[in-house]
Amino acid sequence: MSTASQEIGTHLDACLAQAVAADARMADVAAVIAACAAAAIDVSAVIGRGALGGDLAAQGEHNSDGDVQKALDVLAHERFTEALRGAPVAEVASEEAEGVMVLNPGAPLAVAIDPLDGSSNIGVNMAVGTIFGIRPAVVRAGDPIASFTDPGTAQLAAGFITYGPATSLVVTLGAGTQIYTLDREAGAFRLTHPQLTVPAQSNEYAINASNARHWDTPVKAYIEDCLRGTEGPRDRDCNMRWLGSLVADAQRVLMRGGVFLYPGDNRKGYAQGRLRLLYEAAPVAMLMEQAGAGATDGERRILDIAATGVHERVPLVFGSAEEVTTVATYYGGRNPAAGRSPLFGQRGLIRS
Repeated sequence: MSTASQEIGTHLDACLAQAVAADARMADVAAVIAACAAAAIDVSAVIGRGALGGDLAAQGEHNSDGDVQKALDVLAHERFTEALRGAPVAEVASEEAEGVMVLNPGAPLAVAIDPLDGSSNIGVNMAVGTIFGIRPAVVRAGDPIASFTDPGTAQLAAGFITYGPATSLVVTLGAGTQIYTLDREAGAFRLTHPQLTVPAQSNEYAINASNARHWDTPVKAYIEDCLRGTEGPRDRDCNMRWLGSLVADAQRVLMRGGVFLYPGDNRKGYAQGRLRLLYEAAPVAMLMEQAGAGATDGERRILDIAATGVHERVPLVFGSAEEVTTVATYYGGRNPAAGRSPLFGQRGLIRS
């Protein structure tokens, strides 16, 4: 969706109408985005009430991954599923459902969605979000997940919603990445960032440093060199950011650059990281690439990876193009110098 001719403040519906006028094939995709936007407004209102609306962090059943669902996880899943039922969506793959859900058999589109990203932030007034990718529906006899096994390049559109101080919809229809901000008084999303361009270079990186002892050699080497600042091979000081919410970290990167890393590590069950390819990594990767950034698993382009299961995991590195390329060089060389600093070596800072 190109918004070059749209003014800041234009309503989402008007921008979607313009995209459909330019290419009638986008009508179904536009309808799905509109449905997601409507559900997001509803969910945003619930989140905005916080504890006044009840205990949104109350624990319930387990989801597809065995994680304990919170009340807001379930609510978001229900609201988005219902909204997508009224759109031209044949199937939905949701983090909160074990298998593919059939909504409207014969409809042209399929949606992969994480209805509530950042569940650990529920109840403490920090940013959470929703992530989705829109794909063509595929029918293949004997294959119930056929719509979701093509590489990420098959996505027709992608987006995420950030429920923070403001609620924003970040979206691409394959012609740039835009941000729409919720006008609470009007009850509608309005264009605030017509064309995002991620700076190619940045001094910011985001990673969960508490897992440092579990990282593999390339990640240790890269982060060590960032920490060494002007005294190290990167010859510049870096700042670390980590919000514990993929959408919040992704929006920061989209707006001011930087690199985000959620690598695989040596813990049991973490060899491929913890992020899901279909409804987290692939949509974010499309948004990044449409803003001039990059997204890999450390070595491979995320959008070239085909899923073999609905809840398949993948390591994820995204952000400023030069920085993503730099991370790849550490993987490519399997840098043997990793761990040379006392920060990651066998002899810690306070060990003798």
